[in-house]
Amino acid sequence: MVDCPVEFHEDPAPGSGRRAARADFVSDAPRLSLNGRWRFRLSGTAEGTGPALPDPELDDSSWETIRVPSHWVLEGHDRPLYTNTAYPFPIDPPYVPDDNPTGDYRLRFDLPSGWPGGDRCVLRFQGVDSCGTVWLNGELLGHSKGSRLPFEFDVSGLVRPEGNLLAVRVHRWSSGSYLEDQDMWWLPGIFREVELLARPQGGIDDFTVHASYAGGAGSLLVTADVPGLVEIPELGLSAPTGERVEIDRVDPWSAEHPRLYRGTLSAAGERVDLAIGFRTVAVSGGRLLVNGVPVLFRGVNRHEHDPERGRSLDRETMIRDIELMKRHNVNAVRTAHYPPHPEFLRLCDEYGLWVVDECDIETHGFIYAGWAGNPPGEPMWQEALLDRARRMVERDKNHPSVVIWSLGNESGAGAAFAGIEDWIRRRDPSRPLHYERDPSYRHSDFYSLMYPSLADLERIGQRKEDPPEGVAPDSADDARRRGLPFLLCEYAHAMGNGPGSLADYQAILESSERFCGGFVWEWIDHGLAGRDSLGRTYYRHGGDIDAQPNGERYCLDGLLFPDRTPSPGLGELRAAFQPVGIAVEEGSVVITNKHDAMDLGHLTFRWFVEVDGVRTDGARVDGARVDGAGVDGAWVDGGRVDGGTLAVPRCRARESVRVPLPEVAVAAEGETWITIEAVLTGGTRWAPAGHVVATGQARLGTA
Repeated sequence: MVDCPVEFHEDPAPGSGRRAARADFVSDAPRLSLNGRWRFRLSGTAEGTGPALPDPELDDSSWETIRVPSHWVLEGHDRPLYTNTAYPFPIDPPYVPDDNPTGDYRLRFDLPSGWPGGDRCVLRFQGVDSCGTVWLNGELLGHSKGSRLPFEFDVSGLVRPEGNLLAVRVHRWSSGSYLEDQDMWWLPGIFREVELLARPQGGIDDFTVHASYAGGAGSLLVTADVPGLVEIPELGLSAPTGERVEIDRVDPWSAEHPRLYRGTLSAAGERVDLAIGFRTVAVSGGRLLVNGVPVLFRGVNRHEHDPERGRSLDRETMIRDIELMKRHNVNAVRTAHYPPHPEFLRLCDEYGLWVVDECDIETHGFIYAGWAGNPPGEPMWQEALLDRARRMVERDKNHPSVVIWSLGNESGAGAAFAGIEDWIRRRDPSRPLHYERDPSYRHSDFYSLMYPSLADLERIGQRKEDPPEGVAPDSADDARRRGLPFLLCEYAHAMGNGPGSLADYQAILESSERFCGGFVWEWIDHGLAGRDSLGRTYYRHGGDIDAQPNGERYCLDGLLFPDRTPSPGLGELRAAFQPVGIAVEEGSVVITNKHDAMDLGHLTFRWFVEVDGVRTDGARVDGARVDGAGVDGAWVDGGRVDGGTLAVPRCRARESVRVPLPEVAVAAEGETWITIEAVLTGGTRWAPAGHVVATGQARLGTA
């Protein structure tokens, strides 16, 4: 039996005993889910139940059971805490309070019949908050911090066919907590999946996909830690790893057209599924370009949240988020403020969303210490900070949806960011970097701010902004920043009656090629479900928990209510973000294509007339071309219809076309309005045919 080293949780080191970070992928190698009911006991201090935790002879029959994955504070143990910027404990890095709720977990499991006996085995945790120490069959494997990042242990030779005991000690507070002050609920526990992976002889541990696009052609290079064969049947491609292949004609991947080419990477002992998107990201001429064209993010900041399960989300919830985003004209996600579950990125690849993948780093609470001791500026934290960036990049490097790496959020400045920047640029030069809080922007490919005024944003578009505090006018840093594209990483705070001025912000963001768009704060209210005395559900904010400090209602600032019901603000966002402009001018309808690269061939433009809000027959057939039946499918007497479709010629991205306005008889009394809608001609993964993408209206007259 190995004693539990209590000091692990206060050591700034990011972990011990772990395998090297690697890509997340799906293969044909056997895997065993260890999710389910585990034995659980919560203690008030870091000692937990003591050194006997990993002892197979320990009698845990009186312990409670808990669902894994989950947060214990949402399973009836202890309480959740919400803070916006303040740490919920005194700032004394790397130390945390002696009163440190600690969950001890134990699971007994057998291997399924047919499990390959001679293979290596790897134990993987997808997410543990905030520090987990792990034993298998009495042997200490090591520990890990970095709550929203996976970690693995090689358990070859330790796993038995029957009677395995997996023990995990999870500390609510650890040195890692100082790096995770991210305006959210503090929710401890094993909250993502746990699984045992068979690693066959000749299997693939890690691989990297390099898939670029230029001028209609694709270039593909797949490297791996073992020799393998890359096959993409649709392209007739079969090539060994390490060999670059040029393909004369491919469709590029983009959020508008998420074209994936399915294939496999096969080695002697394993076959891995590939989903390859050809695309090239570059910052050039002060603009963000993807596949050679400027891109405008119509984005949201997304915390992972469910009112019942916290940050332990299932695939169905992720799909619901993405479908709601796409249906409301959102095309981009900033993963505020940590890497999401890897399944979310697979779905972004498939559905089409640009992703700014953000490192699990925020030290905002050091503002209350005047930034004294802030980890990015302290040598003892350098490895822990770099470890988080390394694990993010290695895990997510093969996703075409990930177009920008973000170094973290609201963590001040410090030498650690230079080290992170250097490592990422060497490891992955194909993606630009973002970091907002360092006023020099030396480690970022973007100038970035939160919550600028409309006037300030206009000046930024003209590259006439005042330099940030601490940056001298006309200095090298000032000049470099003015040459950068601008990314609005947070704006239009959606709390209470917000978000406000969405249309005004969007008009400015569309006015200058310096802008690559922005991300509204934020996607969903972080309300946690509670039950009143009558059993009715209500949603709790930080102030509903008897604890200090707390961020009170500041967690209720989303475009969705906690149960994912769209708020009125989301409807406003949909209108502001619509990728097609529709305006009536002097007897014409002006259609403006605001897509980055796609024409409007996937849309049908239909129109109808209302008088005082009631649909009516309002157009003469001989006054305009009407294709097909009216909106309601009804022809009426007198040669008039209640609506129809507009014949819109081909309209390329960033261009406009004019079509005749249907001749509409104005009602003798009341207000007559024409509404023109751009709707999906065919169904997509995220919406059926007929879904309204954009709307324009004009008042035609009054009596």
